[in-house]
Amino acid sequence: MKKNEKYEQDGEQNAEAELTQVEGRNAVLEAFRSGKTVDKLYILDGCHDGPVQTIIREARKQDVILNFVAKERLDQLSRTGHHQGVIAQTAAYRYATVEEILEKARAKGEPPFLILLDGIEDPHNLGAIIRTANQAGAHGVIIPKRRAVGLTAAVARTSAGALNYTPVAKVTNLTAVIQQLKKEGIWFVCADMGGELMYRLDLTGPIGLVVGGEGDGVSKLVRENCDMAAAIPMKGDIDSLNASVAAGVLAYEIVRQRLKLQ
Repeated sequence: MKKNEKYEQDGEQNAEAELTQVEGRNAVLEAFRSGKTVDKLYILDGCHDGPVQTIIREARKQDVILNFVAKERLDQLSRTGHHQGVIAQTAAYRYATVEEILEKARAKGEPPFLILLDGIEDPHNLGAIIRTANQAGAHGVIIPKRRAVGLTAAVARTSAGALNYTPVAKVTNLTAVIQQLKKEGIWFVCADMGGELMYRLDLTGPIGLVVGGEGDGVSKLVRENCDMAAAIPMKGDIDSLNASVAAGVLAYEIVRQRLKLQ
């Protein structure tokens, strides 16, 4: 890469960050009051003045993740240098509800096909999975609020436009959502190297595919609430696939089995 190309790329990444980051007390409060979706809020630890307390109250009303951090951390995150002890990271796109995703399946007359992500923290992985979800015909993606990346501008760019067509819901408790959706007849399969070979599983009908984070995979509690665990056959010398690649492989096995029934 040439030096000027690197500068252009860095500038693009900075612009993306600015689009989804709001700094300063008035700006953050206005973001809440205007209905903007705030994913995370960073507050100077120990700050108790009136404007900051108002922001905290607004954040708690909307169940926003609060992070009380040292000034050094805020300085590190800040892109303006004028954060006034408050930085909000906002979503580049509106989040859908789980019900809206199910309604999309009903409108198409198809059994629900959902992709649930347990702890994906890399925005490029999330964007790539949303793109795959769109191409594979999944009706939507569900992500948790905590320990996971939200719909940042980098995610939107990596999705290559798929976010305009594939709804993404953000939920407080992934396990609770799985339990609720089971009552509606949806079966859940998680990606797990210790599971059954994916070709031997029946992945037809209403299904939720659960893919874990880049490091730890699917959490124990989420795995225990899944009906099946699917292993991808691997013949190489390393023991795992990138999360977005694994999601793609399993999603298209679901597509293959669905097509076989038509």
